[in-house]
Amino acid sequence: MDNSVAPMVITDDGLQETAISSKTNPSKGRWRAAIFIIFVEMAERFAYYGVAGNLFTYLTNVLGEHTATAAKNVNTWVGVSAIFPLLGGFIADSYLGRFKTIIASSVIYLAGLLLMTLSVSVQSLRHHRAVFFTALYILSIGEGGHKPCVQTFAADQFDEDTVEEKKDKSSFFNWWYVGIVVGSTTAILVVIYVQDNVGWGLGFGMLAAAVAAALLLFLIGIRSYRRQRPVGSPLTRVMQVLVATARKLRVNETRYGRGVCLEDEGDGGVEEGGRRGRSLAPTNQFRFLDKATIIDDIDASTKVRNHWRLCPATQVEEVKLLFSLFPIWLSCLTFATVIAQMSTYFTKQGSTLERSIGSHFSIPPASLQVCTGLTILVSVGLYDRVLVPVARKFTGLPSGITMLQRIGTGIFFSMLTMVVAALVETKRISVAIDHGLTDSPRTTLPMKIWWLLPQYMLTGMCDVFTIVGMQELFYDQMPEEMRSIGAALYISTVGVGSLMSSAAISIVQAITSRAGGKWLGDNLNRAHLNYFYSVLAGCSALNLIVYIWVAKRFVYKKTGYDDPKGEQKKAAELA
Repeated sequence: MDNSVAPMVITDDGLQETAISSKTNPSKGRWRAAIFIIFVEMAERFAYYGVAGNLFTYLTNVLGEHTATAAKNVNTWVGVSAIFPLLGGFIADSYLGRFKTIIASSVIYLAGLLLMTLSVSVQSLRHHRAVFFTALYILSIGEGGHKPCVQTFAADQFDEDTVEEKKDKSSFFNWWYVGIVVGSTTAILVVIYVQDNVGWGLGFGMLAAAVAAALLLFLIGIRSYRRQRPVGSPLTRVMQVLVATARKLRVNETRYGRGVCLEDEGDGGVEEGGRRGRSLAPTNQFRFLDKATIIDDIDASTKVRNHWRLCPATQVEEVKLLFSLFPIWLSCLTFATVIAQMSTYFTKQGSTLERSIGSHFSIPPASLQVCTGLTILVSVGLYDRVLVPVARKFTGLPSGITMLQRIGTGIFFSMLTMVVAALVETKRISVAIDHGLTDSPRTTLPMKIWWLLPQYMLTGMCDVFTIVGMQELFYDQMPEEMRSIGAALYISTVGVGSLMSSAAISIVQAITSRAGGKWLGDNLNRAHLNYFYSVLAGCSALNLIVYIWVAKRFVYKKTGYDDPKGEQKKAAELA
């Protein structure tokens, strides 16, 4: 931002206006560019789920970890991998830009996969365990740069100021998630089978090859991308508003003010096509922050605006957006804790059940996650082609239902998932008791693994509504120059939820051990995993109530341009 630019103000003399160009290069972007990036994300998800989908099995069967320890290690790694994007998003928005961050993170990701392949292939390698975990967390670093940038970079290929492209963007988020599911489902079907039946080295080697191919494909499309330049640290803009507000807490606009700073020519992110960020309409939430826009005697006496004393209205509204999204972020953490069970205890349940198909083929316990992916593939298509058009007739919204309604529906499904999982686990324990297998944890129970299908399918429904809804909300409601951080915030809910799951396991173990029986012991036939699921179901029910309360008070972003169809107003009423 140029310090020499005078702010746009409202005074007794009237309003000064500055025109802002919104043109983009029509020869770049849109689906012809986004399709390259979608394939890159498919390959990255293929690699990620090739590791995460069967990590629990590797830790317990190869490294010999206890069930609870392995579950905590998986949750911790998933959590760290989902929190690092906060740093990656900050670096992308502040310094490197999304394009360069994607390239750098892909190289780091590839290095981690190559080291992991080496660690499981060379049996004589000293400190095998240490090398494996080092490779695992190098992947987390690569994930930190990749996740907040790739989706945002793809969405940037659609211009929000063009009606046709704005409609394409709404559909883009659904099909983006389809690409993610195709990549993850392929990994669960193919890679996990190779790891369990052929070898871990070949399995991880396939992942490295996929990431290398994805990087090459990304570079092939380099001439078709719309790129946004980094605009400096967005967190600095946030701190400027907070400091300016603190300095003027006792300033009254009518008594001491000389007007309000409405706009500054330096505001807004700038793309290579010359587009600037749009101004935001004023809102009534967090009104104490409006103090930062008041022009007092000190501001009026200086020719150059002090950014730490006076902030334009749009900058203040950007901070309000961050503040308003934080309660939504908090109310999605329990949802993420529930979802974390799929890659840990769901897999452990499956390992105790009858998994054979015919006389020669046995389903790897982690491969049942493919049912979640297939559920998502079918449900996204139905959602986009059936639910949205029907809902649109009643609500008048292009998206059919609001983003907040979509998230809330997924939170309800997460509660239902834990209820069903608890009932199925109760059935599994009763089968073990009836057949005298309570003390035989390695003996396969005479109960088909298909009993677990409902909880896997419900998890897919959770993703279709809440995960996709959060992706769209944290992109759409963030300031344009902070959208990488917005993507990182949504991803971080999964990370914090996984860490909460790890903490919950430790707490439950500690409490139940003192009571004389572990709920989460290695022998699931004597454990009480169904009680743990029931607790999570109760927490999800309480969380749903909190979420509804928070969503009712959420105010959607309002831009400074006209909204002739009243879509923003309708969204606010329906939220």
